[in-house]
Amino acid sequence: MIYDVRHVTTYTYGSPVTFAQCTLRVQPATSHGQIVEWSRLSIDPQPATMTEHVSFFGNRVALVQIDVPHEVLRIEARSRVAVDRNAALDLWADRSWEDIRELGFARASMQPTSPAHFLYPSPLAGFAPSVTDYVGQSFVRGRCITQAASEVMGRIRREFKYDPDATKVSTPLVEAFQNRHGVCQDFAHIMIAGLRGLGLSAAYVSGYIRTIPPAGKPRLEGGDASHAWVALWCGPDRGWLGFDPTNDIMAGDDHVVLGIGRDYADVAPVGGILQGTREQDVAVGVDVIPLLP
Repeated sequence: MIYDVRHVTTYTYGSPVTFAQCTLRVQPATSHGQIVEWSRLSIDPQPATMTEHVSFFGNRVALVQIDVPHEVLRIEARSRVAVDRNAALDLWADRSWEDIRELGFARASMQPTSPAHFLYPSPLAGFAPSVTDYVGQSFVRGRCITQAASEVMGRIRREFKYDPDATKVSTPLVEAFQNRHGVCQDFAHIMIAGLRGLGLSAAYVSGYIRTIPPAGKPRLEGGDASHAWVALWCGPDRGWLGFDPTNDIMAGDDHVVLGIGRDYADVAPVGGILQGTREQDVAVGVDVIPLLP
């Protein structure tokens, strides 16, 4: 599947901003299961400087400085991405989750894809006994790791309510868990924290998911949104597999990876500092348009 992806972020300020320094993570990178054919980044007003690099985990990062007064900042990223992950959906690990746990702790590699980086708590996905117990209900002794993880994402889909007004980026994981409300970011953090609590390696994946309109209805531009899901290390043979607890599906050809990290803080699309005002409105629009069936 080939997609044209358009990600637009617009900041409107209450008074002119005289200086802004931004960290942008809005362009996907070529990785396992996807190839970025081209990508462009447009910023208005024009930055005084812009440098780009690839982070430790392989994410594309642009550092931008804007030194002209402005009341609106518009960041637009356009990319064409070819995705082919269907083969991974048929891979069911034949080892128990306890075996995978032991293999994870025994790995000596410190390469970016090593499970060692994703075994331990991170600022937004810390250990929480209640979350570990919840996830652990599916990880009975001797059970296949992918079957257990699939059951967890299904339980989150059934037992948690998707509510964009219930949480913010700063909402603690335990609060979202206790209230059983939140968004894809919350559900991913909850599943990751529980898996790590069991000694398994789990990563946070940010990106996009294609929305499919009802039969006979046209596709609505802007109907797509930024998304988040979980990558679980399933052993040296299976590698990393994606689990989407918001939708109770494996990450496949409808998913486009934007960034991978320990939690949302590693892959936040836009961050930085500004001078001039504390008042701002943010509008985000995403389109994921399939070019081939």
